[in-house]
Amino acid sequence: MMVAENTIVDVSLLDGEIALDETLDALDPLRHLRNQDEPSDHILLVPTQPRSVQNQCISLAFPSPKGSATAIQITLRLDASPGCGGIAWPAGEVLSNYIALRGEQYCHGKTILELGSGTGLVGLVAGALGGHVWITDQAPLLGIMQDNVIVNNLQSFVNVAELNWGETVPSDIPRPDIILAADCVYYEPAFPLLVNTLSELSEERTEILFCYKKRRKVFIYIPCTAFLEDSTHPRPTSVFLPF
Repeated sequence: MMVAENTIVDVSLLDGEIALDETLDALDPLRHLRNQDEPSDHILLVPTQPRSVQNQCISLAFPSPKGSATAIQITLRLDASPGCGGIAWPAGEVLSNYIALRGEQYCHGKTILELGSGTGLVGLVAGALGGHVWITDQAPLLGIMQDNVIVNNLQSFVNVAELNWGETVPSDIPRPDIILAADCVYYEPAFPLLVNTLSELSEERTEILFCYKKRRKVFIYIPCTAFLEDSTHPRPTSVFLPF
């Protein structure tokens, strides 16, 4: 809804439109990208693949690195019992597509850390592209992440570690060249903790890739985080991929 300057808006109409958007988003979280009037490069990031589900496992394919005829194939074991992190969310697929389209040269040989990894999907794709990857989350999700590293034969590229936002980063987790975060901003009380962890991990050379579903408070908060505004802190390069 476009509103002209100085126009008096009936708040009830906005509330109704927001409620409708949220209902439609629940049915198809990526509808805004699929229903564009004019095609754009962003449509390449939208997961269109049918999912093959067998015994709580899914198989996903991502664009092949340049010079390779084989797509990146990732098998994920899913388990919702530890919480919502144990399933695959659209933001993870969008961010995985993004780094796959950037090509192997983007990840190869770099130290990459994924925050709030859940199943580990994005970090697994980064590992398949030759990155030295740490996938991190809270303790209940470490088992499913480790299983997914093994089932994809990425033990030489992907490490699993516990990392709780807001706490001191463990000494065995290196400072990364790239930080990945897919849909890590749905729970508002955790925002300041996430910002503290990003601040501790990031340096001027660090690139942060944030992919998240647009939510009203998230959309306002994330570009205004303290570590980006604080002029005394080295500013990392940040790429935001809202959908």
